[in-house]
Amino acid sequence: MNPIPHSFNRFLLLSALLLELLGGAAQAQMQMDHSSSMASPKPSNVCQSAGLECANAATPFFTQDGKLLLSWTANGMVSVAQSSDAGKTFSPAVKVAEHGKSLDAGADARPQIVADQKGNIFLAYAFFKDTNWNAQINTARSTDGAKTFTSPESLVNDSSSQRFPSVLIRSDGDIFISWIDKRLVSAVKQGGQKRLGGSVAYSFSQDGGKNFQAERIANESSCECCRIGGSLDPNGNPVLAYRAIFPGGIRDQASQVISASGAGPIRKVADDDWKTDACPHHGPSIAVSSAGTFHVAWYTQGSKRSGVFYANSINQGATYSKPSRIGSEGANVSRPYLFASGQQVWLAWKEFDGVQSTVYLKESSDDGKNWMAPKTISSTLGYSDHPLLLAQGRNVFLSWLTRNDGYQLINIGQKQ
Repeated sequence: MNPIPHSFNRFLLLSALLLELLGGAAQAQMQMDHSSSMASPKPSNVCQSAGLECANAATPFFTQDGKLLLSWTANGMVSVAQSSDAGKTFSPAVKVAEHGKSLDAGADARPQIVADQKGNIFLAYAFFKDTNWNAQINTARSTDGAKTFTSPESLVNDSSSQRFPSVLIRSDGDIFISWIDKRLVSAVKQGGQKRLGGSVAYSFSQDGGKNFQAERIANESSCECCRIGGSLDPNGNPVLAYRAIFPGGIRDQASQVISASGAGPIRKVADDDWKTDACPHHGPSIAVSSAGTFHVAWYTQGSKRSGVFYANSINQGATYSKPSRIGSEGANVSRPYLFASGQQVWLAWKEFDGVQSTVYLKESSDDGKNWMAPKTISSTLGYSDHPLLLAQGRNVFLSWLTRNDGYQLINIGQKQ
C-alpha cells in the first residue's frame, strides 16, 4: 500500500494545529480526512518531558501478583513504571530507550509490554532507522521487576522495515509477536518492480524473549501502516485481525489463526470493498471468548459500508455475522477495543464531537448475541490515547491516557 507522503501528513498536522490555535478545533476536525487519524486532537507540542504527563501512548499489563505495569512513549523516550494501587500512583519511571524524533510514535504505534508468571518482563517498540521511514523493532527484558532493563536490541536480522509490533503471552510463558514486515516489498523493489503494502510476520519465543524462532510470514499482502489486533483462543493459539490487501487492491479486514504448524487460512471479516492507497493508521481489535467465538471491531471507508463496525464468528473466521455499526451513524467514532472473558464481551470506543473526546462502553453476557445499551465512561478535552481494556483477577478495567486529565484506570465491571 502506498502511504500518504509524509510531507503531506506534516502539512495536514501543521494545518490542524494552526486551526486549533485560532480556536477552530472543530473546523479542523471536519476538514481533515479521517484516514489521516484526525479522530481527536493531536498531542500538544508544549509538553516536553519524557514523563507520563507528556505521553502520547501508554500500554498497561497486570502482573501475576496484581501490579500494574505501564509502558509509554513521550518525546522520543520509551519508559516503564509500575503501580501497586491500580494506577493511582506509580514508581519512578525507568527509561528503557531514547530515540528522539526517530521513535515510531504514530497513531497506531505503541510500546508492547507483557510479563510471565515469574515476573520476567518483555518490552517491544519500533523506531525509524532512516529518512525513508524504514523502521526497526527493538526488544528489551527485565528480570528484576522493571527496576532495570537490558539494552534494546533488534528483533530480527533484516535490513528492510518492521513496524507495529503486537505481543501476546500464553499461560505457559511463551511469547508471540507479530508485526508489519517490508522484506518482500524490499526484495521486489531491488528487482526494479513495485509491490504495494507490507506483510504480516510473526515469531515465538520460549525463553522469555531472549531468543525468537525464525520469523515466518502469515500473509504476504497487508496494509503497511495499521496495528495488528491479537488474542488467544481457548487452545492458546494466537488469532490475528488486520487490514489485508485482497485482489483488486481491496483493503478489508482479515482474521487468521496461528498454530505451532504455521499460519491458517486468511479469512475476510467483512466485504467492505475499501479500495484505497492511503494510510488509515487505524487498525482493528479482536477478542476470543472461552467458547472460541472471534469478536472483531474495525474502521472502514469502503464503498459498501463506512464507519466503525463489529462482527463475530463462531467457526474460527470461516464466516462472520453481519457487521453492526458502533456508535451513531453521524458520530465521529474511532479506536474500538474488545475484551472477552468466558461468555462476557466488552467493547469500548471513542467519539469526538468537535470539542471533547468521550469513551463509550457496551457489554454482552451471551458471547455477542445481545448487547446492553452503551454507557459513557469518561470524557476529556484535548489529546487522548486509544481506550484499552484489560483484567486483573475478576475485575475488568478501562485504561485511558489523557493529556488534560492524566492517566485513568477505571473499573468497568467484573467477570461472572
